[in-house]
Amino acid sequence: MMSTQKVVIVTGASQGIGEGIVKAYRDRGYNVVATSRSIVQSADAGIHAVPGDIVNPATADRVVQEAIQKFGRIDTLVNNAGVFLAKPFVEFTQEDFDHNMGVNVAGFFHITQRAAKHMIDQGSGHIISVTTSLVEQPIAGVPSALASLTKGGLNAVTQELAIEFATRGIRVNAVAPGIIKTPMNPPETHGFLSALHPVGRMGEIRDIVEAVLYLESASFVTGEILHVDGGQQAGR
Repeated sequence: MMSTQKVVIVTGASQGIGEGIVKAYRDRGYNVVATSRSIVQSADAGIHAVPGDIVNPATADRVVQEAIQKFGRIDTLVNNAGVFLAKPFVEFTQEDFDHNMGVNVAGFFHITQRAAKHMIDQGSGHIISVTTSLVEQPIAGVPSALASLTKGGLNAVTQELAIEFATRGIRVNAVAPGIIKTPMNPPETHGFLSALHPVGRMGEIRDIVEAVLYLESASFVTGEILHVDGGQQAGR
């Protein structure tokens, strides 16, 4: 008999936004399967850590298999793992390209495909990806071609999968943040980064977590790219 306690998989779960998402789902009573390269086991029995590189299909296999073995089901997948590199387009190296495509695209593809198969069998599920508002609203002085190439693909596939899975009980959405105050952005950059948002501040981790939780509860919302960006999407 399938457990009735819901289960979420969170990628990029060891710090920043991912760590906040893990805590928020636990606070809602979910069991959590948390994965990242540096994740360690928690004392909380409701959190199961699976270390590994999300680029590797074997990591995706292990995360999904252990979610089923440990908790018996998969209700939500939060594709939070991602990389961002601001660099002039002509200066990107092959290594830059491979790394961004690996984490942002392959990392999404492998685990989403495997989790979706279980959701189809269940007849229900929710897939959420974290992208970026820069995809649709580039900012002068923040060269972000690889982010646009890779995260823009996630925006597009979010809408495609929302339609593909619409009759299977699976919703597919994305959160598109502005620039968020995480360990990726050192304090000395906060003044400059705050000024890039019309509201005059950077986003906080809780802003993205709250958006993810809204989408989790919004049963009539699918195919949505929810901008949480201090007005960036509206224009500058």
